[in-house]
Order: sequence, then structure tokens, then C-alpha cells
Amino acid sequence: MTFIVALSNFAVQFPFKYFGLGDYLTWGAFTYPFAFFVNELTNRRYGPAAARRVVFVGFVAAVVLSALIATPRIAAASGTAFLIAQLLDVLVFDRLRRQAWWRAPFLSAAGGSAVDTAVFFTLAFAGLPLPWVSWAVTDFFVKLGFAVVLVGPFGYLRGLVPAYEEVRGRT
Repeated sequence: MTFIVALSNFAVQFPFKYFGLGDYLTWGAFTYPFAFFVNELTNRRYGPAAARRVVFVGFVAAVVLSALIATPRIAAASGTAFLIAQLLDVLVFDRLRRQAWWRAPFLSAAGGSAVDTAVFFTLAFAGLPLPWVSWAVTDFFVKLGFAVVLVGPFGYLRGLVPAYEEVRGRT
């Protein structure tokens, strides 16, 4: 989790210049969705309390590491957005875990991505002469795309790892 967030905080400083997307996308959009994936797998296997612990530990470690490799503003914005979005992800996933298997990972990642994107880009870039609004919009759609794509690997891995309820004997 720490590696993913730190890498994302470094990568968000660099526009994705291929295909004319430099004003619309940063490299961070391609790495950060995996933080939701890790969080959801942790929640599925170990439950919401363990997932929250991963979020808090990841938050502290990522902010410290991000402060070393990114600007202080990006580190602070990332920490704030990460904490809010990942805790929302834990809550939504836990509430939906007994519904259709794909709903919990998709809807928790989509909701968390929306919150993360809005909070992060506003705190990190508002007031700067950068195309941060277009970065935020495109970033969100890339994260949403990853939420769709990562449902497949989640579905595969859920068959290999028993759910928290199965381990705890709950139904």
C-alpha cells in the first residue's frame, strides 16, 4: 500500500504526454487504482478492522515517504485524500460484501476514486497555473476504468482466498 501511494504521488507530478493527453492526464492515474484493489482484498480476507489498520499504516508511511519524493503540498493533499477515500472504500465494501460478488469491489473503488480525485486535485493543484481540473476529470475516468478492469482479478482471487465471514464462521 505504501509503495503504491508513494509511487502515485511521485507519478502525479508528471503529465502523461502520449497521444496528446498531457493536459488531461498524469501518470498517477495508472498506479493509484491498485491501492483500492489492495484495500478490497484485505477487507475481503481479514475484514474491515484489518483493512482500516492497513489504511492508517499506509497513510502514515506514504505521507512520510511522499514528503521525500514529492512536494509538501502533494504529500499533504495525498494523505488527506487517501485517508478519506480509503476509509470510504472500507465502509462501502463492508456494507456490500454480501451482495453480488462484483458490487463491493466495483462500487467501493468507484466511490473512493471519486472522493480521492476531488479532494486530491483540489488540495494539490487549485490556484496553480496547471490544467488540474482536466487532469482530475480524466484521472477519475481512468480510475473508473481500472475499477471495472480490476473486478476480473478480484473475482479470480476471491476464489483462492476465503472470505472474512468464512474464516470467522459468520454467514
